[in-house]
Order: sequence, then structure tokens, then C-alpha cells
Amino acid sequence: MRTALLLNCISHLLVDGTCVAGLFQKASAPHFLYAVLIYDTLAFATQCLVGLWVDKREDRSRLEALSMAVVCLSLFIPSALLRAAAAGVGNSVFHVCAGTVTLEHAEGKAGPLGLFVAPGAFGVTIGTLQPRTAPVFAGLLALAALLVLVSGERASSHWKKPGAACSKEGISAQDPPSDRIPREGEALPNASLCAILLTGAVAVRAIGGSVVVFPWKTGPAQAMLLTLFVFLGKSLGGFFVDRLGERRTALISLPLCAVCIVFFTASMPLSLLGQLLLNLTMPVTLWLLYRIMPDDPGAAFGLAASALWPGTLIGALIPLAGPAAGALTLLCTSFALYAILFSVKEAERTGPPRKGRETI
Repeated sequence: MRTALLLNCISHLLVDGTCVAGLFQKASAPHFLYAVLIYDTLAFATQCLVGLWVDKREDRSRLEALSMAVVCLSLFIPSALLRAAAAGVGNSVFHVCAGTVTLEHAEGKAGPLGLFVAPGAFGVTIGTLQPRTAPVFAGLLALAALLVLVSGERASSHWKKPGAACSKEGISAQDPPSDRIPREGEALPNASLCAILLTGAVAVRAIGGSVVVFPWKTGPAQAMLLTLFVFLGKSLGGFFVDRLGERRTALISLPLCAVCIVFFTASMPLSLLGQLLLNLTMPVTLWLLYRIMPDDPGAAFGLAASALWPGTLIGALIPLAGPAAGALTLLCTSFALYAILFSVKEAERTGPPRKGRETI
């Protein structure tokens, strides 16, 4: 599990780095803005649909490796728009496949999920600041794709089949089933409402984060520093969930992050702390979606990712500044906190998600 998680974390950085660097290689091209729009739409908005498809398949490691190969090959497409489309599709399939594998093998813990989602921030920043790194990213990504394929095939040969010692979900047949863990296909109470609220929480969190401007962010060094704190927030978020639970993590992070982001945007240390706290909640919402959709990890992961795109786009288009932007951020974080607390209450009625596949 640790080797697969490390490989997926590195691959996440390489996929995002290759995609973004490939886009920004020709940032002055006439169709650049259209290419960015196509890429972002396909990379994010399609993940919910890809998740529904991936949940019906067993060859997720093969699909993950194939998607990484598509991202590599996209650099050789002459047309900027087609290149962006290929990179977006490859990015979408990779995130859902790798995210699903991470959830299924997390052994009931949120820590691995936080570690997986974090490295992409560095890939985006490096690819944006240094587009010439695209060939380097692609070369390393091709090697990673081969390793993912080999390790996935090796692991699948050790997974226990349905009807043997493990069930379809990978729970040992000797373990007595818990009455609090939902059976396959069983609808959870208020599951649809929780999914809507959590998806909305992701979107409004993106809106609130997009309208804030940091005056101290003036160069590459500050951009990398901000990325570091985003990375730390996402990485630590899963471990906070495992130690403190979703409710306490949200109650600690969201109110404090709102104060830091809204009232101290001119202060670099407090703004960075605010970004760390804000990103602590990303694994929280993802994990909660998985708890209420334990039979559909791909759909749960893709649903949260798809909500990021409209939220970011709306936030970028809202012409607010100063107190108005701060008020919107406070409103967004308040809604996100309510959505998380409500979903935690509902999830606790059914217990923790079932464990993923066991390995020998």
C-alpha cells in the first residue's frame, strides 16, 4: 500500500506538471485562452462522469497508466486546442483512477487521501512558472506510468477474489459484519442531500478562495511559498481527520481560515496560515463523500473534483474587492462548515466506510 501510495503521489505531481507546462509552453499563441478553458473543463468537470464509469471497472491501474500515457503523448499534438483536450481527458481519468485506488486501499483511514491530493499543487505551480520543464515532466511521467502498470498487475494477482476469504469489498469473511456499515446497494439516510451539500461546499469554498487577492504575492518565490502551504494543508488534512474526526477538523480549520483570509490578506504569515487551514478541509469533504457513497468511490472522488471548476470560474468572474470580497468569503466558509457538520451527523448514523481490498 505504501509503495502504491508513494507512486500515485509522485504521478499526481507529474501529471499536473506535464499538463500545465504543456499548456503554457505557447502562452502567447492566439488560441491560448481557449485551450486553457478546454483543458480545465475536461480535466475537472468530467470527473464525476468518469467516476461513474471507473466504478464499474476492475482494471483501474491499467486505466491509470493509460491516462498517464495519454498526457505524455498530448505534448506531441500540433494543435493547441486538441493538445489541451487530450491533456484534459488524460488528467481527468488519472485523478479518478488513482483517487479510487487510494480510497479502496486506505484501510479505513483518510491520511492516504490527503497525501494523494496534495502534490498536484506543486505540479501546477512549477508547470506555470517553468513551462520548459514539460519534456522533463513527460519523461518522468512515462517511467511512472510503466511502474504503475507493473505494480498494478502485480498487486491484482494477490487480491482475493469474491467468494474466497474476502468479499467483493475486500472484507474478510471471518470478520463479523457490522450493523452500522451499509450493505452493498443499501441507500444511506439523506445520502443525496449530503452529497449535494458537500458538492456545494467544495464549489463555494473555491468561490471564496478565488475572490481573495494577496498583495504580497508578487513573484515566483511567493507563489512557491503559497503552494507549499497549500500542499501542507492538503497533506495534513487527512491525518487531522484520522486523529480528530471530520467535525473537529472542520470546526478548527474553517473559522480560523476565514479570519486569516478575510482580515489579514496583507499579512504574509497569516495569509499562509489561512491557506493551510482552508486546504485542511479538502480531504474532509472528499472523505465524507466516500463515507456516504462507500460503494462508489470513483463517483465520490469525481463529484468533489467536478465542483471545483464552476466554483473557481465563478469566483474569478465575480468583480468584488475589499469588504465585499471578505463578506463573500465568510459566507462561503460558513456554508461549507454547515455542510460538513450536517454530513458528519448523517455519516455517524451508519458508521465508518468499509475497508478496501485486503492484500496478502
